[in-house]
Amino acid sequence: MPTSRLSRVWSSAVLGVDALPIEIETHTEPNIPRWTVVGLPDGAVRESRDRVWAALKTSGLPTPRGAVTVNLAPADVRKEGSAYDLPLALGLLAATGDGLIPQPVLDEFVIVGELGLDGAVRPVRGVLPMAAGARAEGRRGILVPPQCAAEAAVVEGLEVYPVATLREAFDFLTERGGHGTPEPPRRLTSPDGPTGGPDFADVRGQGLVKRALEVAAAGGHNALMVGPPGSGKTMLSRRLSTILPPLTPAEALETTKVLSVGGRLNGAAGRGLVAERPFRSPHHTISNAGLVGGGSNPMPGEISLAHNGVLFLDELPEFDRPVLEVLRQPLEEGEVTIARARATVRYPARFMLVASMNPWACVPLCKPDPPRHASEARGLSSRVADDRRPSAGQTNGSRPLAARGSRSTWRQTPDLPSVGAGYRTHRSVLAGDLQLARLLSRHGVGHSRQCRMFSRKTRAGGQGLTSHPPKC
Repeated sequence: MPTSRLSRVWSSAVLGVDALPIEIETHTEPNIPRWTVVGLPDGAVRESRDRVWAALKTSGLPTPRGAVTVNLAPADVRKEGSAYDLPLALGLLAATGDGLIPQPVLDEFVIVGELGLDGAVRPVRGVLPMAAGARAEGRRGILVPPQCAAEAAVVEGLEVYPVATLREAFDFLTERGGHGTPEPPRRLTSPDGPTGGPDFADVRGQGLVKRALEVAAAGGHNALMVGPPGSGKTMLSRRLSTILPPLTPAEALETTKVLSVGGRLNGAAGRGLVAERPFRSPHHTISNAGLVGGGSNPMPGEISLAHNGVLFLDELPEFDRPVLEVLRQPLEEGEVTIARARATVRYPARFMLVASMNPWACVPLCKPDPPRHASEARGLSSRVADDRRPSAGQTNGSRPLAARGSRSTWRQTPDLPSVGAGYRTHRSVLAGDLQLARLLSRHGVGHSRQCRMFSRKTRAGGQGLTSHPPKC
């Protein structure tokens, strides 16, 4: 007479950029056939029944008969995604019949992977933090899809076994782990070299702008570029990351973790570590959650995907003011905290902020705005550098960008007769913190006072990029 059996398989979930161990308990007993999954599974986990059943049959493996109950522990953490397909299938095999897979062998490994109907194991996101978590738990190794093996092999002291099919994983575990070939470890001495692409050296002309970006890159300053369409603002921004210092091993590991959790490794998964500093350029219609991260199960946003790289905001005045407001904490602390009812997660967000905008043709850089264009100035000022007094209920004026961090600001217009030989900067000004506020101030309020402050600041060795105040 068949009896009830219980098996345990270890898998992993991702919370922020860290891994959370998940214990998958599978209980089978002779009863009316049914399938029950408990432990806060989402829709993808509940649908795994059909994928697992089809994969077992197409792989020629036995399917359980009777009642099947699967518990995903801890039960108070929501389980999302398809990474539990492979451990669910192996747990069913271990709880079927005479125990096709010994329990001591299952206790040595962490198993993750999505199953296709033909039994193929497909890649999942977050494998790097899962591998780090498996090593911290003292596991011998981890079974992962082949596409994620190089990513997991970055973790030292852990055997990584790529399995392409469910049958291959079953054969490996029934051999008691003695005949598998682990993925060669990847050393963290340095990431691979750049893979090619846009290069800052490709830019011809624009000498002053390039010099300003070099200074900003060397000091880790934020930058605002003001110039007409077609003057090269976006082109220069996309190449800025190529003159930043190479990623250190620690930075490469941290950046790869964030991109792995966000499912954005793409071609870098085959190399293990990210080789280049990330560049992110979100559209101006992006939401708060898209920029800083969010969701019921919080995912990293654009500022975290740009960690250790460049975040480029093109057409800065087009971004909604609430979206720019959420940049306060990341710019000051280098991380973003996302609080939800079930959990609070933190994502790293140390990035170089570069923004661009088109100038108003009637507004000189160092002169008061004409009254007929005051409404346009107020619109941009309210988004970026609102210098108005705080309204009722506010303790401080709203300055999400202009009052935070060092800035390099300049304005450029193309010299049309010399387009063939490259653009020449016209009335170009390099300044520090004060220049952005002057550019965006309404009606030139406080202009002379700002010039005096700037002069005193540069004489005192402040953050200005010029040694004297610009001439107006």
